[in-house]
Amino acid sequence: MALWPKLTDAQASPEARAVFDDIRTTRNNDYVNDIWRVLANDPALLARTWEQIKTVMKPGALDALTKELIYVAVSTTNDCEYCVTTHTAAARAKGMTDAQFGELLAVVGLANQLNAIVAGTRVEVDEKYRS
Repeated sequence: MALWPKLTDAQASPEARAVFDDIRTTRNNDYVNDIWRVLANDPALLARTWEQIKTVMKPGALDALTKELIYVAVSTTNDCEYCVTTHTAAARAKGMTDAQFGELLAVVGLANQLNAIVAGTRVEVDEKYRS
């Protein structure tokens, strides 16, 4: 259960409603995710977060699907159910296949396992890889 309520458009401040409108325009649909409705309790946080999402997640040197896959990987490691679920849906909408999802999860699991082993054993980075 969220610690802040989900605000409807009618409950949201004018500043938050402006962000909701931008979300609808940017995504070209009428749906505003619950995360945005919860963040609307703090309109400045909502606006700042939405601007950051638009900037970081737009295609650039990395394509949109790759960015979604990275988001799913990090969210899996951080155990964020909301983000794993919504960004997996976004990745699927951008073309992620079941095979890609399976490989992604395998890489996440491997990285987490080896990170823990290396952190525990304090293996130093090879001289070859130091800048």
